[in-house]
Amino acid sequence: MDFELNSMTKQKIAILYGGRSVEHGVSINSARNIFQYIDPSRFEPVPIGITLQGVWYKTSTVTKDIEQGEELFLRLHAGSPTFQTQAGQSFSVDLVFPVLHGTDGEDGSIQGLLKAMNLPMIGTGVAGSAMSMNKLVAKRILKAAGLPVNKFLYSYFADAKQYTFEEVVTQLGLPFMIKSASLGSSVGVSKVKSKDDFDKSLQESYQYDDCVLFEEFIEGREIECAILGNDPPEASLPGEIVINKKYEFYTFDAKYVDGEAVSIELPARLDAAVADKIREVSIRAYQALGCEDFSRVDLFLTKTGAVYVNEINTIPGFTNSSMFPMMWKERGISFTDLITRLATLALERHQKSRRIKRDYQSALNF
Repeated sequence: MDFELNSMTKQKIAILYGGRSVEHGVSINSARNIFQYIDPSRFEPVPIGITLQGVWYKTSTVTKDIEQGEELFLRLHAGSPTFQTQAGQSFSVDLVFPVLHGTDGEDGSIQGLLKAMNLPMIGTGVAGSAMSMNKLVAKRILKAAGLPVNKFLYSYFADAKQYTFEEVVTQLGLPFMIKSASLGSSVGVSKVKSKDDFDKSLQESYQYDDCVLFEEFIEGREIECAILGNDPPEASLPGEIVINKKYEFYTFDAKYVDGEAVSIELPARLDAAVADKIREVSIRAYQALGCEDFSRVDLFLTKTGAVYVNEINTIPGFTNSSMFPMMWKERGISFTDLITRLATLALERHQKSRRIKRDYQSALNF
């Protein structure tokens, strides 16, 4: 039986935002929209901001001035954890919505804490978050699952031998991309077109991660597909990000700063067969990486019709320019209804998880 939200009782939902991440500001913008559009007849939102230093605060609304809130502490009790303010006030929540992009939020860290506390949570769990966030791990798994990914190499900061520009060109061609392995929003990403670009780009990527990827550059259209649900998941119609020609690729500024950098086509202008192929590949990628509740799959589509999975975002943006809510709005699901559906999926999944036994009776003495 599907779990249904009790319309007579409001669910208290903690909205986690900010975080120790280069995507701190993006998280605030996403959480602000969720706080604004959440259904007040069904939910009592509790904004909890996390500073860049990792300190948690209960705030009255979603704000960049997180430190103006009440500092929080967590009472560790699996099944009934409680938050406590510095003034000594305690409260609990029914559900947590981590709206934390990037490090410590999208990589399984927060998910592990919530799982240990047995708190229902919207979104992908520990394993799926960790695998999806690490681009090297994700590419290996997607490739093993028979899904199309572009050619790649990788290196670690501590490696005695680093790839030379010539070695990368020989294997991947020119231009190619250099990426920090575990970041999002195009932070730590560069397009290398010449030897002069190489050292500077590599140094920048290593600032944000101990592992970097060198990826074959795919000349193609930027396609995104939103996935929603679990058993089974469903895919939106693909959308397309059309980038202004002054940008070499879909950079951080193009995504969040320059309002004229991109235009969005929803749905993308695609033949039905191509759109179906993209949706099918996106669902397979979502399942291969163990994603839950929702994710956004980013892909490339070449002129010859080849489809490549670029990456999966397990906590996609909810800003005014974010594709995930826009793709579902195109399907007739409002921002408010989308949040309600995500909450329902999370609570339903948590209820089903209760069948898993946590103890084992044996003759072992301890």
